[in-house]
Amino acid sequence: MHNTEDLYDDEEEYSGPSRSQKKRDMTKLQKLAEQLMKVGSEAIKKSELPKYFIDEVLTAKAITAHEAKRRQTQYLGKLMREIETQPVIDFLNDLEFGNSEKNMRFHQLEKWREKLLEGDQTTLDEIMELHPHAERQRIAQLARNAKKEIEAGKPPKSSKALFKALREVIESAS
Repeated sequence: MHNTEDLYDDEEEYSGPSRSQKKRDMTKLQKLAEQLMKVGSEAIKKSELPKYFIDEVLTAKAITAHEAKRRQTQYLGKLMREIETQPVIDFLNDLEFGNSEKNMRFHQLEKWREKLLEGDQTTLDEIMELHPHAERQRIAQLARNAKKEIEAGKPPKSSKALFKALREVIESAS
């Protein structure tokens, strides 16, 4: 009969990830750094990443020499070991997928506004069906005023107010 204590004595204690795993992890972080370096400088500055990290990313973007850029990318990967990587991933995903969602919402608002300016009542019904909390009377009034302004050749004050009201309706539902 075997003693269970003897089994544990023979096994080595877990001392963390293997060298190969550490290299794979480091490569992933460097790839994230490369993606960050492709993002526009203004977007990076507006991110909520640590200031020192943002500065290093901007420095890496400015480097043109291949070898120097590679070393800076490795350095960014090293820095990313010290910071939480999830905000970096979220930031990159936001840029990739968030902008397309905002664009789709913007185009939907534009389409609604155009149809409302044409006097399409079914669009107003559609908006009210999708967003029952919306102020039907206010939206209809803004659409009528915007249509009159366009016909009179006046500045599009009501048209802008209509777009803003539609945007508020969508944002309040989110």
